[in-house]
Amino acid sequence: MRPPAEAPRSVPGCRVEPGRVGKRRPAQGDDANVTTREQQRSYALVGAAGYVAPRHMRAIRETGGVLRAALDPSDSVGILDSHFPDCRFFVEFERFDRYVDLCRRRGEPIDLFSVCSPNYLHDAHVRFALRSGADAICEKPLVLSPWNIDGLAEIEKSTGRRINTILQLRLHPAVIALRDRIAADKSGRIHDVDLTYITSRGRWYYVSWKGDEAKSGGIAMNIGVHFYDMLSFVFGPLKRNVVHHRAMDCASGYLEYNRARVRWFLSINARDIPEAVRDKQRTFRSLTLDGEEFEFSEGFTDLHTASYREILAGRGFTLDDVRPSIETVSHIRTADIQLDKGEQHPVLQRIRGDNGRYQHGWPV
Repeated sequence: MRPPAEAPRSVPGCRVEPGRVGKRRPAQGDDANVTTREQQRSYALVGAAGYVAPRHMRAIRETGGVLRAALDPSDSVGILDSHFPDCRFFVEFERFDRYVDLCRRRGEPIDLFSVCSPNYLHDAHVRFALRSGADAICEKPLVLSPWNIDGLAEIEKSTGRRINTILQLRLHPAVIALRDRIAADKSGRIHDVDLTYITSRGRWYYVSWKGDEAKSGGIAMNIGVHFYDMLSFVFGPLKRNVVHHRAMDCASGYLEYNRARVRWFLSINARDIPEAVRDKQRTFRSLTLDGEEFEFSEGFTDLHTASYREILAGRGFTLDDVRPSIETVSHIRTADIQLDKGEQHPVLQRIRGDNGRYQHGWPV
């Protein structure tokens, strides 16, 4: 049980559970769609110009919150007009920090920080949130290396605040149904799974921070970490992790979970999309279970809002929840390539034989 903070801040309309200081619940039931002035949560958002930020803005609005401050070094944040036109916006961290502190000194502190900044900055911005007396909601990945989770656990304990992570696939109805189905099968059967995810990105990707492995964590982290979390959520603890291929535009390997053998392939190169659909779509997602397609393409739209509702009801995902997927990707990023171990994904042989894939060191 976490020791209570010296002076936990009371929030009108909310109560603090014994031993769970910083984990707020609405005073009546689990209704997170509170809209009264006394119950309305106030937010600050870091990374307002990023790709995923609009999903957080929408989730804040749809759960009755108000975004009071936003930060991004880029000023391409016109999306704020669609959600919170009165939000204070900053391009400099120092002025953002000054405003957050001013809110605290006025007795109107920020309740929650939504962190949507580049991956390598997530844990620093989470720490800032907790030191500012707020809880944090952090976009994936929470950190790039497992040991950074330990540091966040320490600041959670010292501040009495709470870090929530976005693991939205755990809330997908089809994924929940699959997990329940696997858990109900007491035969102990080990399932065969093929995971293929191709989401095309242009040349800009490699120039941006996303193309810098030290900042994004590489392909497996940037576009795959939520899939690895889903796999452990459905099939249990990871037992074996083999890497077959790792490049700037794709990666592939083999995973063994308690209840599944998984061949996986991830890519941001459009030439990897199956030829039959290449002219029609720039994203291809497939997960087969024992040879049958598992459909979960629909239902992604509202998962961030669902995540916020769970967080506000005191059921957010914790540091312990996120650790297995971070450990999985950390190994994938640094492990030796072992082509003779485990089963290779069917696409891999074609990828390795594609002599025209790179020109002057860049994917084409």
